[in-house]
Amino acid sequence: MGCVRLIVTGKVQGVGFRAYVCAEARHAGIRGYVRNRANGCVEVLACGPEPALEVLIGRIAKGPAGARVTGMERESVDEGRMPEGFLVRYDET
Repeated sequence: MGCVRLIVTGKVQGVGFRAYVCAEARHAGIRGYVRNRANGCVEVLACGPEPALEVLIGRIAKGPAGARVTGMERESVDEGRMPEGFLVRYDET
């Protein structure tokens, strides 16, 4: 089990990116959240089995139709207090 925080840049707001990430994460059994950040990027916090995380990260890198991912920062994080499922958060940071 691993946990990662991703900061995704590019054309990732206003194109259904959060809904896409949420659906992909739920399908993979990943816990965590996705949210927009005030600077135009998207933050993803994801916890789950390493193979499922790698698949999710690959799908995030491609994004949905209409999105264009130009960069992704990745850092390992502690699990801490994670939600039971995967959520779209609406509180921008």
